[in-house]
Amino acid sequence: MVDADKFRYELRRSFEHAHAEGKDHVDILAKDLHAKVWGSPPEKNQMPNCCQVMRAMMKADDIVLKSPPKGAGSSLLIRYVLPREKWS
Repeated sequence: MVDADKFRYELRRSFEHAHAEGKDHVDILAKDLHAKVWGSPPEKNQMPNCCQVMRAMMKADDIVLKSPPKGAGSSLLIRYVLPREKWS
């Protein structure tokens, strides 16, 4: 599995988990997503890739709550509106 796929997989799991709990949105912090995929401290630094995937997964109603000055960094925080489409 390529690194981007790992981030997409974890994002989808977060969406499904929050939706199952009846939430109407889920806030994802890049630092937390990166740690889920690569551990803490990370065995591999993929923060730019993580942030790129997070932004690519956004839909029209989603909101960037916090963006680091350069656009990619551990403080990127995005609110994803639920429910999301189902994935296989």
